[in-house]
Amino acid sequence: MSITSRNSSLLAAAAVPVVLTVALLAGCSSDSDTTSAPRPVVSDASPGLDAGVPIPDGQIDDAVGKLDGLANDLMARSGVPGMAVAVVHGGKTVYAKGFGVRELGKSATVDADTVFQLASVSKSVGATVVAHEVGIGTVDWDTPVISKLPGFALADPWVTDHLTISDLYTHRSGLPDHAGDGLEDLGYNRAQVLEKLRQLPLNPFRITYEYTNFGVTAGAEAVAAAAGTDWETLSQNTIYGPLGMTSTSSRFADYQARENRTVGHILEDGKYEVGPVRDADAQSPAGGVSSSANDMAKWLDMVLSGGQYQGQQIVRTDALVPAVNPEIVSRHAQEIGERSGFYGYGFNVSDSAAGRVTASHSGAFLVGAGTNFVTIPSADVGIVVLTNGTPTGVAETLTAEFADLVQFGKITREWRPLYEASFASQADPEGELAGKTPPASPAPAPPTNQLTGDYGNPYWGPALVTQQNGALTLTMGPAAVTYPLTHWEGNTFTFPLSGENAPAGTVSKATFDGNSLTLEYFDHDHLGTFIRATPAE
Repeated sequence: MSITSRNSSLLAAAAVPVVLTVALLAGCSSDSDTTSAPRPVVSDASPGLDAGVPIPDGQIDDAVGKLDGLANDLMARSGVPGMAVAVVHGGKTVYAKGFGVRELGKSATVDADTVFQLASVSKSVGATVVAHEVGIGTVDWDTPVISKLPGFALADPWVTDHLTISDLYTHRSGLPDHAGDGLEDLGYNRAQVLEKLRQLPLNPFRITYEYTNFGVTAGAEAVAAAAGTDWETLSQNTIYGPLGMTSTSSRFADYQARENRTVGHILEDGKYEVGPVRDADAQSPAGGVSSSANDMAKWLDMVLSGGQYQGQQIVRTDALVPAVNPEIVSRHAQEIGERSGFYGYGFNVSDSAAGRVTASHSGAFLVGAGTNFVTIPSADVGIVVLTNGTPTGVAETLTAEFADLVQFGKITREWRPLYEASFASQADPEGELAGKTPPASPAPAPPTNQLTGDYGNPYWGPALVTQQNGALTLTMGPAAVTYPLTHWEGNTFTFPLSGENAPAGTVSKATFDGNSLTLEYFDHDHLGTFIRATPAE
């Protein structure tokens, strides 16, 4: 939506109290009872700013005072190695503290300046970069992507022509869930992944919510192209620099170079251990930001202040407001009376049980980052929680407990089991044969010379099947990721996967059929069949 049309909407909303007042006056009779209850207060403020539950003086301070105990309790219950927390209220950072260690087995502790990988909280941070560019006229939220990235395309030419930056930042482009993430795992870079998105089948345009890291990345690339620079530099110049976020970057190399930084930890048999390093540069606008609690507090302050920070207008308010407006339903209610969830431009947007609008986002790297922030603009308060372990809902639990204390003065429910169960389901192994026992007397495999060779796939690229000492291996992608193939039965082999997009225990089938090879794990969008370049002899 353009700034002009958004202003029109705001003016229309502001006119509501006037219309209501006129209607009430028209309905009053001249002989009304003058002893009736006091009249409601006349206000020029939009009714949309009203909250159902008032917050007494001192309640927010009380909530802040309980954070030490809540954080320590969650650390003990979850075992997460490190955590940093910051709270902003009234234009100030009123709480900033670290807990635990940066890396298990080492003594360095976490403080409010320790740098964490933000994972998908990067989307919200990036949305404010876009809002800055909208505010100065570089682009509009409704700018067509191909007007700035002429080579970008999706499977449907009409969608390609009409796709806007806002469509990508709301996950309503039609791209399938997490489109392109598997390519990143194989070592494809940002440009290569974005070029391949055109091969993916599309869901209905603008009415389907499917979360995509590389959709957001494409939108960000369009903005950077319009600004005449790269996304990482644009983020530094428009947001990180002006806010004094000296420990924040959209470059993985900068994160690696920080002395005071955490490393990721994964859960193995219920215990955390140091995990593999996650380089998210390919999807940096969606998941590649690293920052500290103190730096994120500055960013939260700017968002809560309508784009201002310490008296300086960093982002125009009328460019930022659309980002925190509900644009598409992201979670449909399952019961009558249940609140649905919505997504704006890089922000989750919802109404709390107290009748207050909240804007939030979570970040999750399976290989060791769990992050979350929540803002309650009507209370002028925001909290961010950063952790360095496989996400199990620790960050979300703490922000939910704090939001309860702010709005109700008490914690309304046990949030930890709810979030823990939700994240546990995301860690379930994938694959039809995951956890199953191989057949005791399998049908024999074909001769290896009928299986080895160079296979190709338009989307996934080349796949090389080789054998050494009778054992088959599969090698894929620019990173030459190698999987051992284990015979299951007949033409079917299996191989294990693990990493950012493959939960531990994931097993994929590899099914040979003449000169074709179908890889179950890579076949989610029916693009997992590879054809051998040289037919078997």
